Amino acid sequence: MKPGIHPAYGPVVFRDSASGTAFLTRSTMTSDQTITWEDGNTYPLVDVEISSASHPFYTGTARVLDTAGRVERFERRYGAR
Repeated sequence: MKPGIHPAYGPVVFRDSASGTAFLTRSTMTSDQTITWEDGNTYPLVDVEISSASHPFYTGTARVLDTAGRVERFERRYGAR
């Protein structure tokens, strides 16, 4: 890699605003907000609207659409012409 052209890559805390869950990872994102983490160090804080802690697919609360019922309802309403 060429020196001096890449953004700084370091530890950042991401906080899910929907569930309040926070996790520490490495990223190139920066922020003016900081948070003191469980280990006593201060890290940049990035608020995200949704993460795996609140996304319906990962939490198991996803709804499955009943496409067969929709087709049957359409055929009842308009008939099979």
